[in-house]
Amino acid sequence: MAAADWLSAFPLQPATEAVEALRQGWSELAERPRPDFNPKTKEDALTKRLKVYVENHVARERGLLGMWAAEDVIGEVDTTTGELIEERRTDIVYGWNSEVQSMKLVFEFKRLGRQKKHRDHYLREQGLGRFVTGIYSRRQAVAAMVGVLLDPEEEIVPPIRDALAETALATLLRLRPTVAGEPYARPSPLFSAADFDTEHEREPALAPSHGTIRVSHFFFAFGYPTSTLKPKTAKSAA
Repeated sequence: MAAADWLSAFPLQPATEAVEALRQGWSELAERPRPDFNPKTKEDALTKRLKVYVENHVARERGLLGMWAAEDVIGEVDTTTGELIEERRTDIVYGWNSEVQSMKLVFEFKRLGRQKKHRDHYLREQGLGRFVTGIYSRRQAVAAMVGVLLDPEEEIVPPIRDALAETALATLLRLRPTVAGEPYARPSPLFSAADFDTEHEREPALAPSHGTIRVSHFFFAFGYPTSTLKPKTAKSAA
C-alpha cells in the first residue's frame, strides 16, 4: 500500500469514537479528587480503573461495539521451548473490526511532571520508543500516547514538542518529518483532540504495509488544581 493511501484504509471513525469515549471517561473520573483515582495514583492503577469505567459506562452509552482491554499481554513465543519471550503489557487497547477493516488502537499512558526525567520517560525507550523499536502496535497504522499532567500543561507539553527537534532524539525515534520539514504535525491530521502527531519509520516485521506508524499525542489533566490533594499523613505512634 502506498503511503499516501493508508489513511483511506484506516477505520478513522471507530478510532475517533474510542478516543472520545476515553476522553469522556477521564473527564468524569478526574473531575474531583477520589481516594483511588488522583494525581498520586500509579499509572497502572489509573489505566485499569479508566478502562473498566469506560467499558462499563461510557462505551455502552455511546454504543461502541469494540473490545477494551487493560494490560493486554503481547510478546513472542519460542516455538521450540514454548517460552514466552519479549513480554510486554499495553496500558489500554481498543480492538475493532468489520468485514473489511480491523484495528487495535493502543493507548500508552505516562504520568508527566515538569521535570526533564518525566519528559525523557515519555519520549524515549520506555515511552514513545515502544511504538518505534519496541513491539507495541505491530503492523498497526496508528497508536496513541497519553500524558497525564501533574503540573500545568504549558510547563510540560511545549518542552516535549521542542525536544522532538533535537537531532539525536529524532534519530532514536526514526521520525519522519512532515512535508514542511517539521518533526511533528500540529494540529493532528487524525484526531481533533490530539495536541500533535508524530510519524515513525519501523522495521518491516513491525510496520504496516506502508512502513510507518502515526502516533497521536494526547494530554489529560485532572479537573482541579493538583495542589489541593492533601498528602497522606503518617499515623501517630500508639
